[in-house]
Order: sequence, then C-alpha cells, then structure tokens
Amino acid sequence: QNDGRLRLSRQGVIFKNSKTGKVDNIQASELAEGVWRRVALGHGLKLLTKNGHVYKYDGFRESEFDKLSDFFKAHYRLELAEKDLCVKGWNWGTVRFGGQLLSFDIGEQPVFEIPLSNVSQCTTGKNEVTLEFHQNDDAEVSLMEVRFYVPPTQEDGVDPVEAFAQNVLSKADVIQATGDAICIFRELQCLTPRGRYDIRIYPTFLHLHGKTFDYKIPYTTVLRLFLLPHKDQRQMFFVISLDPPIKQGQTRYHFLILLFSKDEDISLTLNMNEEEVEKRFEGRLTKNMSGSLYEMVSRVMKALVNRKITVPGNFQGHSGAQCITCSYKASSGLLYPLERGFIYVHKPPVHIRFDEISFVNFARGTTTTRSFDFEIETKQGTQYTFSSIEREEYGKLFDFVNAKKLNIKNRGLKEGMKQSYDEYADSDEDQHDAYLERMKEEGKIREENANDSSDGSGEETDESFNPGEEDDDVAEEFDSNASASSSSGDGDSDRDEKKPAKKAKIVKDRKPRKKQLESKKGKDPNAPKRPMSAYMLWLNANREKIKSDHPGISITDLSKKAGELWKAMSKEKKEEWDRKAEDARRDYEKAMKEYSVGSKSESSK
Repeated sequence: QNDGRLRLSRQGVIFKNSKTGKVDNIQASELAEGVWRRVALGHGLKLLTKNGHVYKYDGFRESEFDKLSDFFKAHYRLELAEKDLCVKGWNWGTVRFGGQLLSFDIGEQPVFEIPLSNVSQCTTGKNEVTLEFHQNDDAEVSLMEVRFYVPPTQEDGVDPVEAFAQNVLSKADVIQATGDAICIFRELQCLTPRGRYDIRIYPTFLHLHGKTFDYKIPYTTVLRLFLLPHKDQRQMFFVISLDPPIKQGQTRYHFLILLFSKDEDISLTLNMNEEEVEKRFEGRLTKNMSGSLYEMVSRVMKALVNRKITVPGNFQGHSGAQCITCSYKASSGLLYPLERGFIYVHKPPVHIRFDEISFVNFARGTTTTRSFDFEIETKQGTQYTFSSIEREEYGKLFDFVNAKKLNIKNRGLKEGMKQSYDEYADSDEDQHDAYLERMKEEGKIREENANDSSDGSGEETDESFNPGEEDDDVAEEFDSNASASSSSGDGDSDRDEKKPAKKAKIVKDRKPRKKQLESKKGKDPNAPKRPMSAYMLWLNANREKIKSDHPGISITDLSKKAGELWKAMSKEKKEEWDRKAEDARRDYEKAMKEYSVGSKSESSK
C-alpha cells in the first residue's frame, strides 16, 4: 500500500515503510514459501511464513527474477515459484483459506487474494456472505465490500455459510466489545478529536465514548506513543499516533491527543484478579495503582500496546522549556525536537522523522525581524513551515539541527542572526562568502551613519510636518496648490479658508518626505570614505598574487578561492589584518565626526 525500501540479507527480509516508518522484519528461519508473479505494478513477490502471515511486495522488474531466485536458493533454501494469476474473468471458483489470506481460485490459478486482516465486518445471509473492508486513505478508490454466493450442500449438521463466516472471523480485524473493560478513565480532555471522552480499555482495543461520537481503536493500529510536557510546566500532552487513522465523516484523525493537568491524581483498580494481571503484564502493571492521571494512562497504554513511549530528549529552548512556540498554517502550537524527529501539537498535529527529512531551512520572518521561520522539506517533496519563532530560539534550534547532522539549506545564517537577517546569507556551502562579508560590513557602516546623523534628520522631519514654517518649499514643489499652502500661513482667516489648509497639510505629509529620502540617497562627494574590513584589506593586497598563481581565473572563482585561503589562514596572520582594519575604522570615525560637525554648522547657517 505504501512505498518503502526492501532489504534482503542472509538473516532475513526487512522492509521499511517510507510513510509510517514501520518495519517488517522476517527472519530467514520463518520463511515457508516464496512466490513470483506478474501484478499490476510490474512483478511482485509474495512471502508466506510458517506462522501463517503473508507479505506482498510489488514493483520488481522481470529481469530481477533470476537474481532473486538464486539468492533465495543460496541463503533461504527456498525455491522461488512462478505462479501466474488467472485472468479469464470467471466469477465461479473455489475459496481457500491459508494463514491470513482468503484466496479465490479457478482450477489451480488464483484470481484474487484478500488479506483477512483488512476485513472490518463479516455478515451472513441466506446462501450469502458479505465482507466489508477498512478504508485505505492513500488510495483514490477503495474496495468497500465483496459478496460471496455459497451454494447449499447436502452435508448434515454443517452450514457452509456459517463455516465460511467463521473462517473469515477467526483471522479478521473485527472489533467486538465482548466482556468487561480492564479499566475506565472518565471525562478525559481530548484535543483531537475535540471533546471530553470516557476511555474504556479492553484487552485488544481502546474505546472512546463521547457525548456525540464513539471510536474503537485496535491496538494494532497504534504506531507510536508520545508523552510531552506543556511549555507552562503544569500540563502534559499524551499523543497516540494511529495508522490507519480513525474517521469521522470525511475527517481523518491520525493522532489522538489527550491533555492532562499534572495536579490530577487517580487511584486505579484493574478489572482482573492479581494472577491474571501478573500473567498477562509480567510486572508492568499491578491490580491496584495510584499516581498522576497522565502517568496511569501512559503506563496502561504502554503495557497493552507494547510500544515504547517517546519523550523529549536533551533539547532546551531559550526559556528552558523542551519545546518551541510557533505557528503552523493558521494556528499557534508547540514544536518538540525529539531524539529522532520533530512533533508539532496540536492543530493539526504533525510528526516528521529525521530519516524522511531532505533538508531544513531557516528563513526570515515575513512580517517582522523579531521572529524567523523554520522550514522542513521531506524526501517526498512535502514542505512544512513553522513560523513566528522568537529570535532568541535560533541559536538553540540551529545547534540541535547541526548536532543531528540534518542538511541545512542556508548554512552560514547563524552569524547574520546576531544583528538581523541578511537576505544574502543563503549559501548552501559551509565556507567563507566574500560577498556576504562585504554586505555585512556595509550594513554596519550604514547603521553608524544613521546614528550619527539622527539628530539633524530628526529635526528636519519634525519641521516638515509643520505647514506654517515651510510655505516657500511647498509652493515651489506644488505650484497648483500655492494658494492653498499660503492660506495655511494666515492664522486669523475664517473657517472656510482653513479647510484647504488642512488638505495642504495632508499633501505635505507625503511629498516632502519623498524629497528628503531622495536627498539622503545621493552621496556627498566630500564625505569620508568607509573603511574596509580585515578580509577586504587582505584581498586587495593579495589579489594580484592569486591571479598570477591561477592564470585566467574568473572574478567569481577568484572570490571563492580568496575565501578558502582566508578561511585556512592562521589566527596570528589574521590578527595583523584585524589591527589594520581597526586602525582604518578609528581614522574613519575621527574623520566622520569632523565631517558631521562641519555639515551641521553649514545647515545652521
């Protein structure tokens, strides 16, 4: 049903599902039969084990038969039999039950096979048996039911319809609430599906009973269990990952999320005697237990599902919590970096394993520089964007991703984050970027210039909003509104004349500001020249040497080569150029002060 990777070794056969991460591990000693046949997707391999389980893998090429056949003979001592499916189109044949499969045969050739674990319901009628199936969410079209006509036989005492149904039900995944629940948890808060539910724990399935809906969840559909502390340290999330998911109409719930308060305690008594509890759970549970409600639920689930509970690892965010506050799609939630993946709760819940991640990307926040976005792209091409993450979380998250050896698309961004996001810092390579260095240096100088000239420019912008003091400027720029602007200067004019003055003020708010910005953009030829960084000083001194060592080198390659040489340079040699850059910066600051004093005196005149 899903893509994955199949690995054949001397020890056995291993298949890892790409979507769920579930692993089928078949030991070589368990293999009973291997069948090779032509199917819809090329050729397929069907493996039967000694305990009756059947595994089917499609997508092989015809040319791979000889290689597989030799491997099976050499390592598993099995003949890989070739069996073709019957394609006559007849609808009358023989049904055979073998292990987990129902096989419909015509003669010796199978027409189709039904895995009985996919059967959700089996009903009988007069000379008729109806099988209903679990829906497959990955398929565009799902088989819902199949009906078999069973002719009456002359044998006394045996009803062929009932015999057929019993064979199906013995292997089918049919949930029947027989017997009493082992324990019941009342009125638990459930985030997905939303509401308060009573959870009844049965030996083979979980029953969620709410005011509106009921859900029955077989333990075989539980993939993983997570226990996650809330950021407020007062609540706990208990997350159950399901495949296939539970359904309500067209809605699919792949995760069941319960929210607990840490203060809630419970005393629990299992509906079994002590001997049964000891025999079934082997010390993992006792008949009488007490403790926090979330501990009891997670402990019971762990024992019944027989799966480990995943908790957050060593990650700690800026605030000390083991999660990061962020937004996914329209809702705000919490992102938990785990030892082997990320999980986001709660709406919608997302679990991404490290082995399915192609790369991650740290992106600039779309609305403000106080936050950033964390993007994850999977090997299947699906992209997840977790936005509005506080800037303070960047260092911790970057170090975590780096430690887990995930591919970072824009490595080199961490340095830029200390001031603000640099839109040029998106290099895929972990090396010195000369252009990036220059952009950073220019950004620093620009900030210094803005700080030095902030006093004068602030006064100018304030004055430009006063319509009474700059009549001449406005009349020059807007000749058509000269009368309106002049009327604003007459303080004693009547109300009818004051209205145009207000309009002139609105125009003034916009146009003169543009004029100021244009004047700022133009460089003063008398202004001191900005100092170079240590790297640029070294590059200017060594450019000709690099050109002579590499004749015909292009400008791009020269910058790249210079970056590599600078990165490989020893600390002592770099300090010499750092001193030169520091001296140049001091000279520039001194010249800039003199220049700014001179420009202020001119403006006052």
